[in-house]
Amino acid sequence: MDNNPSLFAAAALEAPGDLALALALPASAGHFDELHGRTLDKAAPVASQMQGQSHGQTQQMLQLAGTAVAPAPAPGAGTTAAPAASLAPDWSRFFNFLGGDGFDDLNHRTANLQRQIRDNGVTYNVYADANGPQRPWSLDLFPLILSAQDWAQIAAGVQQRARLLERIMADVYGPQQLLALGLLPAALVQGHPGYLRAMHGVQPAGGTFLHIAAFDLARGPDGRWWVVSQRTQAPSGLGYLLENRLAISRLFPEAFRELKVQRLAASYKALVDGMKAASPARARGEESRIVLLTPGPYNETYFEHAYLARYLGLTLVEGSDLLVRDDKLYLKTLQGLEPVHGLLKRLDDEFLDPLELRSDSTLGVPGLLQAIRAGNVLVANAPGSAFLESSALLGFLPALSRHLLDEPLALPSLATWWCGEQAALQAVLPRLKECVIKGTYPESGIESVIAQTLSRRELDEWAGRLVRRSEDYTVQAYLPLSQTPTWQGQRIAPRSTMLRVFAVADGAGSWQVLPGGLARLAGPNDKIASMQQGGSSADVWALADSAPPRKTSTGAATPPPADGAPSAAGLTAEPGAQPRAASPARHKPPVTSRAAENLFWLGRYTERTENAIRMAQLTLQSLNGEDQSSQPLLAWLSELTMKNGLVMDSVPPATQSRRVFERSLIASLADTEDAASVGYNLRALKGAASAVRERLSQEQWHVIMRAEADFFSRCKAFSGSEHPASQAVEYSSVEALAALESASGFLAAMTGAQTDRMSRDDGWRLLSTGRHIERLNTLASSLILGFETGAVFDEGGFGAILALFDSTITFHAQYQQQRDVPALLDLLVLDRDNPRSLGWVTQTLRGRLARLAENTVGAPQPVPDLTPTLPDPGSWRLDDLCSPAPGAQGSEPYAGLLAQLELCCSAAFELSDTLSRRYFSHVAPDEHSLGA
Repeated sequence: MDNNPSLFAAAALEAPGDLALALALPASAGHFDELHGRTLDKAAPVASQMQGQSHGQTQQMLQLAGTAVAPAPAPGAGTTAAPAASLAPDWSRFFNFLGGDGFDDLNHRTANLQRQIRDNGVTYNVYADANGPQRPWSLDLFPLILSAQDWAQIAAGVQQRARLLERIMADVYGPQQLLALGLLPAALVQGHPGYLRAMHGVQPAGGTFLHIAAFDLARGPDGRWWVVSQRTQAPSGLGYLLENRLAISRLFPEAFRELKVQRLAASYKALVDGMKAASPARARGEESRIVLLTPGPYNETYFEHAYLARYLGLTLVEGSDLLVRDDKLYLKTLQGLEPVHGLLKRLDDEFLDPLELRSDSTLGVPGLLQAIRAGNVLVANAPGSAFLESSALLGFLPALSRHLLDEPLALPSLATWWCGEQAALQAVLPRLKECVIKGTYPESGIESVIAQTLSRRELDEWAGRLVRRSEDYTVQAYLPLSQTPTWQGQRIAPRSTMLRVFAVADGAGSWQVLPGGLARLAGPNDKIASMQQGGSSADVWALADSAPPRKTSTGAATPPPADGAPSAAGLTAEPGAQPRAASPARHKPPVTSRAAENLFWLGRYTERTENAIRMAQLTLQSLNGEDQSSQPLLAWLSELTMKNGLVMDSVPPATQSRRVFERSLIASLADTEDAASVGYNLRALKGAASAVRERLSQEQWHVIMRAEADFFSRCKAFSGSEHPASQAVEYSSVEALAALESASGFLAAMTGAQTDRMSRDDGWRLLSTGRHIERLNTLASSLILGFETGAVFDEGGFGAILALFDSTITFHAQYQQQRDVPALLDLLVLDRDNPRSLGWVTQTLRGRLARLAENTVGAPQPVPDLTPTLPDPGSWRLDDLCSPAPGAQGSEPYAGLLAQLELCCSAAFELSDTLSRRYFSHVAPDEHSLGA
């Protein structure tokens, strides 16, 4: 019965709550059980100040934390008196809405969830992970459900704490009265590396220091929520929790609707609107440009940065995309420098400005602090907030709240002692066994240690460290984390959970708490919930008592919009008149130089991968087809594949050893180090795409991820990589062709998405230009090899060249079974209706370049001179291409063609270099930097 939930399927239809109880493992002793809504009554010793038997001890703990103390519950009241076999009301309602298949469907939903996470490319990078730099985001099937009462308490407490932290920042970087009064130790603030003296006396743009604050909460055994830590530098999670919400709400739509889960979208809009309202541009009556600053694709939470930028409509930038000039911040775009008024930063303060902070930082912007001091740019959050993240600060917040807000803390902090104060050190040493030891400063490198897990000797050693280096250590009361239900395939198993809640500033001194949050779950045997240590996450459903309908202009009630859905803004109507659409303000997003370069190479690698696949397919088919004895064909294929990196130069050509050549080609298909074959180009394609994730749809990214995974998995089956070195492996051309055929389908989907699914801005034009530069060089050089090897005059070679140009069907339709070279040249060189002809490619390239030049009029580096770089296909004539070179005695036929083909190849290389100088590095031909 324990291992087969399907046995309870019939019961689930009548009593899903009873089935949930039957399938649920109990929470650990002393931990609050979210499923049951109480701490289970178990006689077990608990090493925590919060787990005593009397309410008086809990009162003492609350007083230490500086919060108001509620009276003891009456006998039979509250969650502690719940029957032994009952679910919390909200969880009971959740299971009632599982649907007709009940618990039988949960494994299917779990598989769908994992596939959705994988397909959407949701990753959380772990630098020390042996499985590679990226791994899928871990999300549990069940949400963490917060009742309306719980959420009201949390929201009020978090909002109060956000106001408190803002006041502390304003004082520490202003009059510093808290330091003068001794309410904050100077050593804890000014001795913290996150305190930036360069920011003292600076009034941030808009007057607000903090725009986002995150608080990590945990529920204690008595059911109360406690603040464990806070994040202010660049709190992560806003993107992941939105992805969690979209994924889980789709899997449980009925439960999501009927439980009245509060929506998230309004808080995100409030964040952006608040930043725009506070930016210096708004004070001048100008449109505000806000960008999101990321460390780059190798950051552990880069998926979130790209996801947030796309969702919020912000330009995703790296430090190299920005520069400071005349104390103002600018964005490098294809049209030149454009001003930036707001920066939503996703990297720690110390990396922001190599001139004044870490000199070895390549992630920041030189001169950024000076621009902030001049009041010309708003940064969220203002640099210098890292000292607020020290766990030692929690011990001083109760007194600070009473002093600054004249209010007790609505949400208590765990009792915390900073060992830099001798009185606190002496008070905590006798109770060290019941606490958690943490580092005070980030550079100390001290990992959190749960003292109850230490032996007597280890505990004495830690006590000695506290005495010798007291300022470096903070001690916090140990809190057994509440345990929320998770689905483990056969059972409902409890996992310890930590809740991260976000507050965003929506105006001067005004804060809005995002209704929900990010739940982090510990592993089955872990006491600490950490994503870096292999933990998982869960969606957080903050329930509302009611969701009142909105009123439209006609008075009809409509339900509130779903997350991310646009509201009916911009529509105005007079009584009795037809609604009119107000003209929306159109904002054309800039294309940064870095994004343009990655789009350019995305186009090149897409075309290069497609060409490599077609060459490999053509070679394998020819080596095993009816023309396998054609020496000109084999010579052309050998030269073609070696020149394009599909086969190593040291391999004998197919004219000498056809079988060795074939085996080498197959073995190199997935080689990413020694050969620039299909696998290499697929991986390079994904790398370029990952740097512009915010510009690609989920479908596009999904296709790219699947293409790489599918190709490498197929190649393992026939390349011998899964077999011992001593075991002989038969390299199968049939299996290799199947892998190439599958990859070709994915490439067709990528090409279609690039052609039909992307906005025609300058970034897209550069992507298209990259593709056509690659196509121009590949087709021209392949045709040159066709004449040099004589393949174009051979029947098998003639057909292979048509196949490489993907023009076989068109040729047969136009010329039937002709095999003469002029007909070939007419289609592959001159026909400007054939997208695989050189005439069409050069004509399209010239059009793209002309449009780019038009859009850079007035920019520091306009490019009106790039079009003449390319040959003009309008001047090509078939007679000239088929004739010997004019004035050259004894020249061969088609010398005019070969000269034009050589010109196409050199033009492709020259154009690539010129685009890189003018658009990406902003270096003119004379090598002077932009604006110098």
